[in-house]
Amino acid sequence: MKVALDAQLAVGTATGIGEYVRGLAASLRLIGVDVEELAEPRLDPWRFDRRLLWDQVLLPRRAARSRADILHCASGTMPLHAPVPVVVTVHDVAWLRAQAHARGYARYYFGRFALQRYRGATQIVVDSHFSRNELLEVCDLPEDRISVVYPGVAADVCALVRRPAIEPTILVVGTVERRKNVKIIIRALAALPGVRVISIGPSTPYQRECSALARELGVTDRIDFRGYVSRSKLLEAYAGCSVVAVPSRYEGFGYAVAQSLCAGAPVVVSDQSSLPEVARGDAPVVGVDDLHGWIGAVGAILESRPQPDPAIRARSIERFAWHTSALAMAEIYRKVLAQ
Repeated sequence: MKVALDAQLAVGTATGIGEYVRGLAASLRLIGVDVEELAEPRLDPWRFDRRLLWDQVLLPRRAARSRADILHCASGTMPLHAPVPVVVTVHDVAWLRAQAHARGYARYYFGRFALQRYRGATQIVVDSHFSRNELLEVCDLPEDRISVVYPGVAADVCALVRRPAIEPTILVVGTVERRKNVKIIIRALAALPGVRVISIGPSTPYQRECSALARELGVTDRIDFRGYVSRSKLLEAYAGCSVVAVPSRYEGFGYAVAQSLCAGAPVVVSDQSSLPEVARGDAPVVGVDDLHGWIGAVGAILESRPQPDPAIRARSIERFAWHTSALAMAEIYRKVLAQ
């Protein structure tokens, strides 16, 4: 069995999907699956025209050239025509639920157009039960073609050694976009004197709104938008922060939650989308717009400075093991070949 894996979103400033592709490819190889990662480093995957060229022209050509048995479209988009059966990972349907501010052509391509392609997939993989329900709600698909496979968390995160924070720090990880709801943490910061916020992730125009709010509240000097950082800097941030905040309005999985739990870092999550499912009782859950709730939950952790709970960390590492994800994915591939 040979699998061609779409790895274009692992090029350059890879975010959650890039992390997913890299972890999956490495873990599949460890269990004996022949994987060929398909990517074009010369194309910026974050430019819409380059992404369209890759998805619809170059990816199917590379898949045919690879002589693979299966094409795994791991980034949520599929070509109109594929030379082999397709497995597609649908991370979320955020383009239909939470991206109303985006350009119309992007909303169509990543939204309705993508849904039409999913009907041609042999099997569909989703990151959570929440995402499965969302997909079934917006697209008429046979339920037996959709499988839930939790993404894994990388070994370097699971092996982190936590150290006391030099100063009280709230870490927010992810692209600084509207659905991530960073403003609620900035508002909470105004009621938490002496505390800093570190935001790690690529910027969008929403960051300017966040900066304007910080100036209005007089906390500009206590919030640090670092943009995309190296892997070592991200690990350093997880190891040394006081608490991780995930106030997002919409997540198909929520990598920051799983990473925090596996790193032994305290984390507070919103009550929206997949986040309570991923936290599964191991983190405080707060209403997405409940300012006093965020101040109280984050403030309590900053004040108590809890030690990592070995039991929570151990079961999180077991739940989000890439080995488990790879075994489940290999079984899906076998099902496709049998069909």
